[in-house]
Amino acid sequence: MQKRKIIFRECSHVNKQGFTLVETLVAIAIFVIGIQATVMLASKTIQNKSYAMEMGKSSFVVSRSIGDLTQYIRRARQSDAGSYPIVSADKNDFVFYSDYNKDDKTERLHVYLTGGKVYMKVCVPSETFPKTYTTCAETTRLLADHIVNTTSDPLFSYYNKDYPGGANNPVATPADVSEIRLVKIFLKININPNRAPDNIQQETFVELRNLNDYDRLH
Repeated sequence: MQKRKIIFRECSHVNKQGFTLVETLVAIAIFVIGIQATVMLASKTIQNKSYAMEMGKSSFVVSRSIGDLTQYIRRARQSDAGSYPIVSADKNDFVFYSDYNKDDKTERLHVYLTGGKVYMKVCVPSETFPKTYTTCAETTRLLADHIVNTTSDPLFSYYNKDYPGGANNPVATPADVSEIRLVKIFLKININPNRAPDNIQQETFVELRNLNDYDRLH
């Protein structure tokens, strides 16, 4: 009977033990740090997901616009006034003639990069005869936004009929327009320039169909 009482008292003594104040504070601190880390991780994940979605959306819009531009360049042709298909060609500035909207009129298209945006100015020829482009009312379209090309990454590069061989490819700019047979369009896209490693790049080569036909005929 005495032995049972002793065991009972020892168990009661053990059950009454608990966390000290220091241990409680340490546990609370660890819990708070864990919560903060979880919140920060969740916030970072949401930010990255949002960034990726916005980058994907921007890249899709640019890709669609550049796809249209590719078709305009491919269909470059003599102007309605009889001028050569290409007016001028520089690193970030390209002017040429093309029936871009298939209305049987040959518009003058001026595509250029400025302020991180790619624009296209459209000049419709006069209704008079002979046709002229001197007093046309230009309209401007935004083709691409969030462009982060540097001076070493030109929007346009131009190649002659010897591409991919030849010592003068790409041709020096401003280019001799009579040499151009192929145009490369190169874009770097980033909705946040501070995240340079995450740039999306798009590159397209465009053969000027009518000019290459001209080479085969001569």
